[in-house]
Amino acid sequence: MEQKKLLIIAGLGYAGQAVAKTAVAAGWRVVATSRQPEDLKAPPGVEVIRFDDADPAFAAATHWLITAPPDEAGDPVLRRHGPALASGNQRWIGYLSTTGVYGDRGGGTVDEATLPAPGQPRGQRRLAAEEAWRAARPAGAALDICRVGGIYGPGRAPFAELRAGVARRVVKPGHSFSRIHRDDIAHAVMAAISHPPAPGCRVLNFVDDEPADSAAVMEEAARLLGVPPPPAIPFEEACASMSPMALSFWSENRRVANAATKLALGIAWRYPSYREGLAASLE
Repeated sequence: MEQKKLLIIAGLGYAGQAVAKTAVAAGWRVVATSRQPEDLKAPPGVEVIRFDDADPAFAAATHWLITAPPDEAGDPVLRRHGPALASGNQRWIGYLSTTGVYGDRGGGTVDEATLPAPGQPRGQRRLAAEEAWRAARPAGAALDICRVGGIYGPGRAPFAELRAGVARRVVKPGHSFSRIHRDDIAHAVMAAISHPPAPGCRVLNFVDDEPADSAAVMEEAARLLGVPPPPAIPFEEACASMSPMALSFWSENRRVANAATKLALGIAWRYPSYREGLAASLE
């Protein structure tokens, strides 16, 4: 085992699985943690271990990717496995956060240098976790805070709802969301590992090149399926039946820029807008 090729992924969910698959294909040894590994189907070549039993793996790994969200008590990885940072093996730590830490900007643009101002409890917990990782970072390690937009991709696109006739096209003029295809998260993570900052902390925005309103995305998905788009529903009408989580997303409006991220990582997105990403997801 080459120590430099050992990546541990804390949380093998939708994005974590894509990163794991990409890393294995690139020749890495990948270990992932799960609270219920017996219920998890991991990509080929990925070793899955129980989260609570992962102390030796965290201590041995030189590259850490944290995808698990914080809970009310803070970051669960730092709480359970923070002492493993004392091994001194870590060269790079990637923390998948959220663009929600930027808060509501009234439709304005934020970039990697914008100071966070989360307005929702979810974003506040994420910012607290970011700061905890900054404080815990070993002196010789690089830390990438990766602020991720709305994640979509295969199995997380509106095609099933359109086919079932239950999709909604909510219209809220001037309201944009920033998104990222699942496979571009994996693309960016591997680029970040290959182009790490000097020991210290870097902020990256994992969002595609075109913030877009929800209705436009639904219209494009319908076009790709060859079906009429759902009738337009004004947000003021639709919000009455939205979940608290959905309402929290719609309560914030910002456009997230990514130029500094792409420059630092030396990449272009494989899916620079929802158009390419939806087409690939449908395939």
